[in-house]
Amino acid sequence: MRLLRNREIWKMLGVMLVLALAAAGAGLVISPAAAGIVGAFALALVAVFMIYTWRRYRELERLAAYLLRVVEGDYGLDIRDSAEGELSILKSEIYKVTVMLREQAAALREEKGNLADALSDISHQLKTPLTSMFVMTDLLCGELPEGKRAEFTDRLRSQLERIGWLLSCLLKLSRLDAGVVEFRKEEVFLGRVIEAACEPLLISMELKEQELRADCPEISCCCDFHWTVEALVNILKNCVEHTPRGGTIQISAETNPLYTEIVVADNGPGIDPEDLPRVFQRFYRGKNADCDSIGIGLAMARGIIVSQGGSIQVKSDKRGSRFILRFYK
Repeated sequence: MRLLRNREIWKMLGVMLVLALAAAGAGLVISPAAAGIVGAFALALVAVFMIYTWRRYRELERLAAYLLRVVEGDYGLDIRDSAEGELSILKSEIYKVTVMLREQAAALREEKGNLADALSDISHQLKTPLTSMFVMTDLLCGELPEGKRAEFTDRLRSQLERIGWLLSCLLKLSRLDAGVVEFRKEEVFLGRVIEAACEPLLISMELKEQELRADCPEISCCCDFHWTVEALVNILKNCVEHTPRGGTIQISAETNPLYTEIVVADNGPGIDPEDLPRVFQRFYRGKNADCDSIGIGLAMARGIIVSQGGSIQVKSDKRGSRFILRFYK
């Protein structure tokens, strides 16, 4: 019997037997009958103690078996006990830990799946331009007219710029995911943020004859200037790509006691309702996505805003899309 292997039980039994013998000896001074009654009562106490201890050890063995199954990955068991007592409290605490481990295991499985999907998407995104570059390199090694050689050289430069931009975005995303980015929160004027975000896209807007309307009052916001500009650039780039020639892109900002808000709106064809729930998902390309779109800009914008304690959402219909950025005070 496992119970009798426990040294603590033997010590307790020894103490109880000594006390029982002492009580029996004291009863013997009174009368032999009193000694017998005291001895029987002491033995009954020993028996009750052994039964109670055996039941407790049986519960502990059940808990040990339960923990072993948890270690093996079986998180579906429920050992919660509505009764009072130390063992019941222990069961409840163990169940809480089990639920936590189950959630962590589910999160790890999801993260592993996301990592596999991300690697697959990255491989796909790199494979297409690399294949094209290999073909053009082979052609450049042969005899080509000067015009064709210049055309292929420009294409190679364009593909290299695309790969460089992709790798830069992936590096920034990995830093955001790892939580190693230190955001410098300071009071900055939104006019400066919007101006800095629009500057890299002015030429693209001019080529597509798009009109930019920036309505930004003199208000400030507590955020990281450079990272917020990065997020806004990606949102504006998405709007430029999906707004037709001659369209309009409008940026506005306002503040209230709860948050400061930036709204970027366009009058493009809008986002398909089926794509709206996944528009900020990494490497997701909607039905109306451009052929050169990678599907990483909006994901990075969301990561930057959320990491600063803000929020971002999109509303879209046939009249266009509206991206709403909020920085809470």
